Amino acid sequence: MSDQLACEKFGREDLSYQNWRWKPHQCDLPRFNATTLLERLRNKRLVFVGDSLNRGQWVSMVCLVESSIPSSLKSMQTIANGSLNIFRAKEYNATIEFYWAPLLVESNSDDPVNHKVPDRTVRVQAIEKHAKYWTDADIIVFNTFLWWRRKAMNVLWGSFGSPNGVYKKVAMVRVYEMALRTWSDWLEVHINRNKTQLFFVSMSPTHQRAHEWGGAKGENCYKERDQIKEEGYSGNGSVPKMMQVVENVLQDLKRRGLNVQLLNITQLSEYRKEGHPSIYRKQWEPLTEEQISNPKSYADCIHWCLPGVPDTWNELLYAYIFHR
Repeated sequence: MSDQLACEKFGREDLSYQNWRWKPHQCDLPRFNATTLLERLRNKRLVFVGDSLNRGQWVSMVCLVESSIPSSLKSMQTIANGSLNIFRAKEYNATIEFYWAPLLVESNSDDPVNHKVPDRTVRVQAIEKHAKYWTDADIIVFNTFLWWRRKAMNVLWGSFGSPNGVYKKVAMVRVYEMALRTWSDWLEVHINRNKTQLFFVSMSPTHQRAHEWGGAKGENCYKERDQIKEEGYSGNGSVPKMMQVVENVLQDLKRRGLNVQLLNITQLSEYRKEGHPSIYRKQWEPLTEEQISNPKSYADCIHWCLPGVPDTWNELLYAYIFHR
């Protein structure tokens, strides 16, 4: 369990956020069954690729299955300079993996530890450095959204450190589309259509402006204990233009004969303003006196407590894996 997500460990006392289960209109999700999934994964690789939100979904998935495996028959390994984390279920010869690639394409934020780069730069046409780690996977779950949330991004044509590189500032949403086109072109050429199931997780909403759901202006998810009850609620933490780009790219791939299932977790997560770590997580840097006096200033309203919302995402994924 990541200390970024272990809210109870870091002092959260209200644990009702752990007990909710998503119930879509007019249908019901199948119960998650760890041994059934592991049988499906026998001799296979399930790989999550993306940012810290996708890593949270990977942690959730590992937690959902590992309790059904004796300790002598499971292991955890980190390779590729920390970018690739591998949970192995030995009896099934199955792995559940996470590969750190927050922008999918190559960037100056690719280090899994030292990636807080204010002047973010992407090589929108370069993906092979990452893709070689997931090429032969049987199920791949991609995401990328959070790291693109800025007005523009530096784009590099050429290599990092090369004197011949060409840099240009490209506005959002265009640069996002350029990267996803590189990703989709790679999939079309390299993915075995008869072997690999592909998923793309939609954007995970944030809850950083309480006035959007009727709270006080200037507040955020800090101290929130209830869900948003307004059906169809959508806050500004989601960017429909970016999700439209994703849908267009996936539709284009489908026309080219490659199906990538959109795992739409946005709306169900919009209601869960109480599901974030808030202040109940490990702080990687010491808090200042000013922060300590104003807890909402360092509340994490982006990631999700575990157990919690990402378990529901994995229930959806589980349903889709068996619906093939």
